[in-house]
Amino acid sequence: MRRFSADYLERTREGLWADTDALADFQLAERESVLDVGCGSGELTRVLAEACPGRVVGADRDHQLLAHLDLPVVRADAYSLPFPDDSFDLVVCQALLVNLPDPEAALREFTRVARESVAAVEPDNAAVRVESTVDAESRLAREARERYVAGVDTDVALGSRLDALLTEVGLRNVRVRRRDHEKRVAAPYSAADLEAAGRKARGDAIRSRRGEMTGSEADLDRLREAWREMGREVVDQVQAGSYERREVVPFYVAVGDVSDR
Repeated sequence: MRRFSADYLERTREGLWADTDALADFQLAERESVLDVGCGSGELTRVLAEACPGRVVGADRDHQLLAHLDLPVVRADAYSLPFPDDSFDLVVCQALLVNLPDPEAALREFTRVARESVAAVEPDNAAVRVESTVDAESRLAREARERYVAGVDTDVALGSRLDALLTEVGLRNVRVRRRDHEKRVAAPYSAADLEAAGRKARGDAIRSRRGEMTGSEADLDRLREAWREMGREVVDQVQAGSYERREVVPFYVAVGDVSDR
C-alpha cells in the first residue's frame, strides 16, 4: 500500500470539504459513532467530528499520520480492523480504496464493523482536468496521467464505479453524489505554489512515479525532460506574476446500508 506524508495529504485535500453538501447522505447528525478508516492526518475525520454528535474515531496504519489528530485514533489495517462486529453506526474511508490492491476485501471488512452504513469517498483519477497558462502543461499532465493510470497496480480511477463496488459487497440502497475538487493557482502565489513550481522544473512528478507508469525508459526520459521544460516556463510565469492553473479532480461519495443479518 502506498504511503503519503502529512504535507502531501494536506496539500492535495485542501479545500475539499469547504462545501459539505456531498456528505449529506452520511446523515452525520443522526450517528452515534463513526469510524474513518485510512484517515491519514485527519482532513475528513475533523469534518466528521464537527457534524457528528457522537464518537468519531480515526484509524490508519501509519502512526506518524495519526499523531496529527487530536481525536481518538487507533492504528489499524483496513483489511483487519480491531473491532467486533457492528461496532460503529457508520464506517467511512476517503481516497483509500484507490490505493488498495483488493478494495472489495476492505469494503467487506467495513461492512462487518458497521451497524448501519458504509461510505466511501474516492476519486476518478482518469478524469482529472488541468487548464494552464503554460501551453504544454495540460497536454503533459494528460499524458502523465494516462501512463500512470495504465501502469499503476491499483484501480486509481474506481471512484466512478463506487456504486457497483458497494453493491457487490452486499450493501443496499446505495446513494452516490459527485464532488468536484477544484484547485486554482494564481497570483499572489503562496509558498506551496512556489514549491509546486520548483517541483515541476525538477521533473519530480515523473521521477517519483515513473516506476508506476507505462512506457519505455526512453519514453519516460522524454516525458520528464518535456515536463522540466514546462516547469521552467511555469517558474518564468510565476516570476512575472502571470501564471494561472486550474485542476479539477472528480470525487464520488457513495453510501450503502448494511444488509440485514
